[in-house]
Amino acid sequence: MCTGHLAGQIEERFGDGRTWDVVIEYSEESRPLGTAGAVKFADRYLAEDSDFVIMNGDSFMEIDFREFVRFHREHGGLVSMAVRRVPDSSRFGTVEVDTVNRVVAFREKMGIPVPGIINAGVYLFSRAMLKHIPDGPASLEKDVFPRVLEHGVYALEQYGMFIDIGTPEDYARAQELYSSLAEAALSKPGMEPSDRRSR
Repeated sequence: MCTGHLAGQIEERFGDGRTWDVVIEYSEESRPLGTAGAVKFADRYLAEDSDFVIMNGDSFMEIDFREFVRFHREHGGLVSMAVRRVPDSSRFGTVEVDTVNRVVAFREKMGIPVPGIINAGVYLFSRAMLKHIPDGPASLEKDVFPRVLEHGVYALEQYGMFIDIGTPEDYARAQELYSSLAEAALSKPGMEPSDRRSR
């Protein structure tokens, strides 16, 4: 996890990940590095993995990761991103995609309530992508993605639940769904509901 402000609270809550049968390591920033800078700073935790997943920490996207990985490998680009079609894109930047799912442009948020395709904040990166991210503070969305379009950025549309907690309304919605999401996160094949609740 890439952490910064109030990093100690996050580490205290999630610990080393054993509650979820995963290993969690923390890449704590001493100063804000932005979405791109944080990824570059965490490079030392990626070992020699050829592909890796990046997810925003302030949103939830229901996604089939097996399909996402298949899509990424099939297209062979630097980046694959999950995108979502929304009826009101006024508070988001939008993504323009061609007929073969290649991203051709990013549009800044316009504040106009029109339908659009938005970046859902879940990505698959080829390791070569790290060479295109500068050291220090930088934004994936504004500084990096527009500059690597020629190297192959592809978009896979998602249809499941999406929540971005950037507004009070969506934050309240996320709180209402927290219990069911936590239950789903702890669920395992073969476990009874009572076993999941006791963990």
